[in-house]
Amino acid sequence: MATRGSRSEKVKRIFQQFDGNRDGGLNREEMAALVVAVNPRVKFSDEQINAILDEVFRTYAEFIDPNKGLTYDGLLRTYDDGAGDVDRDFDALGLELNAADETTKGSEAASSSSITDERAVDAQKKQRTAAWAVSPNHGIVFDETWKLVDDLEILVKRLKSKQEKDGKLKADNNNNNVDAFSDAGWSRELGPSSEISEKRIYWEESSHDYGVFVKELGVLRSKADGARSREEAFDGHMAIGRVLYEHQLFKEALVSFKRACELQPTDVRPHFKAGNCLYVLGKCKESKDEFLLALEAAESGGNQWAYLLPQIYVNLGISLEGEGMVLSACEYYREAAILCPTHFRALKLLGSALFGVGEYRAAVKALEEAIYLKPDYADAHCDLASSLHSMGEDERAIEVFQRAIDLKPGHVDALYNLGGLYMDLGRFQRASEMYTRVLAVWPNHWRAQLNKAVSLLGAGETEEAKRALKEALKLTNRVELHDAISHLKHLQKKKGKSNGNGNGGEGTFIVVEPSKFKTVGEKTTLRPDLATALQIRAFQRVTRLGKCDVEAVRKEMRDNDVPVSYSGSGGPTKSIRKPNLEEILRRLLNSLKPETFQGAIKAINEKILSLLDDSGSGRVDMGMFYAVIAPLCSGHSDKRKRVAFDALLWRPVNEGSSQITKTDAVKYIKLLRAIYIPSHGMSEMLEVHGEEETDSSVTVTFNQFLAMFDDPDWGFGIMSTILKLEANDRNRHGNQVCSVCRYPIIGSRFKEVKARFSLCNQCYSEGKVPPSFKQEEYKFREYGSEAEAMKAKCVCFSMQSHKKPIAT
Repeated sequence: MATRGSRSEKVKRIFQQFDGNRDGGLNREEMAALVVAVNPRVKFSDEQINAILDEVFRTYAEFIDPNKGLTYDGLLRTYDDGAGDVDRDFDALGLELNAADETTKGSEAASSSSITDERAVDAQKKQRTAAWAVSPNHGIVFDETWKLVDDLEILVKRLKSKQEKDGKLKADNNNNNVDAFSDAGWSRELGPSSEISEKRIYWEESSHDYGVFVKELGVLRSKADGARSREEAFDGHMAIGRVLYEHQLFKEALVSFKRACELQPTDVRPHFKAGNCLYVLGKCKESKDEFLLALEAAESGGNQWAYLLPQIYVNLGISLEGEGMVLSACEYYREAAILCPTHFRALKLLGSALFGVGEYRAAVKALEEAIYLKPDYADAHCDLASSLHSMGEDERAIEVFQRAIDLKPGHVDALYNLGGLYMDLGRFQRASEMYTRVLAVWPNHWRAQLNKAVSLLGAGETEEAKRALKEALKLTNRVELHDAISHLKHLQKKKGKSNGNGNGGEGTFIVVEPSKFKTVGEKTTLRPDLATALQIRAFQRVTRLGKCDVEAVRKEMRDNDVPVSYSGSGGPTKSIRKPNLEEILRRLLNSLKPETFQGAIKAINEKILSLLDDSGSGRVDMGMFYAVIAPLCSGHSDKRKRVAFDALLWRPVNEGSSQITKTDAVKYIKLLRAIYIPSHGMSEMLEVHGEEETDSSVTVTFNQFLAMFDDPDWGFGIMSTILKLEANDRNRHGNQVCSVCRYPIIGSRFKEVKARFSLCNQCYSEGKVPPSFKQEEYKFREYGSEAEAMKAKCVCFSMQSHKKPIAT
């Protein structure tokens, strides 16, 4: 059996024999001479020769040079596809390999058939076989495996040609999974993957052709299983998997890698490759598990797999991000960057993940390092610009965004985010231009279409904005688009009535100082309280804590205890690292999609963890954390307060008692206010980490804790307003629109009792009123729903009717 190296050398000798003009191609005359020479016993007619040449030049058109003819790679492919027998043709022509070739062949045999000779490797690079196959350490080892690879390539080519002919093969440019990994192969170079093309190919798996292919593939797998040794069977399954992976037949490749895992469970490679397949197939959790097995095998295998550790860390991080576990992903990206400081992709992914959790300064540092290593890294420029914008460095952010777009003109994220930056700066015309460019690349991007409409509206191009909104509505039927169109209609009507006096346009309002806003009735919320509660409610929505049953928090404390550790001050605490806390939150918020969970983690990290981890150690006091999130979880308000108290009892200083120390109670209330009530945030933070009561003997009962918690001035009395928002903030009030912003009123409606105009939650909390209603003071009554408003109207009408004189 000839090895792959000697086989390609034979094809090269045949090619050189008939390339008479030495132009690197076989024209029709040269190709005809070859056909006749390798079939000495056959008498071909001119028609037969022409028919054969027509078929060859048509089938292998991709290997035809118009000026030269069939290339060497084309001739090699004809033999790969079974159009001829290399050994038979070589012998028929009476050719011989030269001494150098014989030396190569001998060295291959002497090394147990492994392809190690440098000249053989060079020959391989000139043919269609992937680089991995000739890798001296991790390529194909046994000669028999080459036969499996050759047969499989023929099967895949046949399947591809049939599916292309039937129009069943589909390619997708927008798939992000395929190009996500730093390197899906075994090369020591930790650059972007070269194994998978930029286009994701989707095979038609339900077709008859695919079924036949799988059946024939099963025969090859059986041959691999029937190998003479376990090592040879492993080699066969790995090679089959690699070929299938290269052709993006990921499901079938996974079967082969799983079989290789069974044959050699402690080998890193099959676990790593199986993890890559699972990720591309969208199975992030299973992918993560395989990478963890690969990591375990690599760490226990000594230095043999040391070079692969950075790749495992990176791909493990990417899988965790796929689950929304960004804090955990940061840990692995950081490990990869430490092991391989020149790994620019690990640094980029680290910077992007840090940006994703709101740690902008650290993100900028990592991304700048990635760009230093790879100046043309468009993705790193894009995320660096986004981080700079989040830090308020807008002018520099614009420059970096533009650099990303210069490097990659169709960079959708850079264009979209730059549009958002321009919107924030009030440069609406430039923003609309960016969104137009996004839509040129991605016509179905409904958010870009919506933002284009908003930016056009800001630029005063109402008709254009209306058209853009209608286009967005064709792409998605979301309720906010209907509200936006309704809003535009109101603006146009109001503009028509104003007759150009300037009072009817958007944004016409006056802001009234808080003292002039009065309330009617005990149920009407005070303006400052509503402003604070709206911010807390927005945080509750982003984090989805309102979907987490507070009893689940209690269960987490009961079933998953945390080891006691000692901080720098010497006090015992139950603290854990942020990535471990993220795992707990994933259990508590298990119904969230990965991208939604990622947004929740970012908000929690920015608002809560940054304050709880005041020392920057990366550890968080879990008792205090549970107590802080309990008021925003779902469940009856009394139950939320009880769980908060129990979380403080769960802390080591209070454990085993029915009361908590007053120090803990005071610290907790201050933390609540510092985190959730912005007007007191900074001063409360200073107090929290300043001097605290040293007398730990003073304790607080649950009832005393409730009194502290509900105190409207020094506690968390705002919770009653939050509960009202939870109950009402999805209520729609029929056709009622806010007299200031002109949007449909959702939530509570605040009606001014004298002027009889209505405000939405947001405008009321900001003190905005229409300029046509100037009064010394304003009195508002709150309606949670339109039914309440109708009921109040009926009561008022009934009272007025009773005052009428009795007819005589």
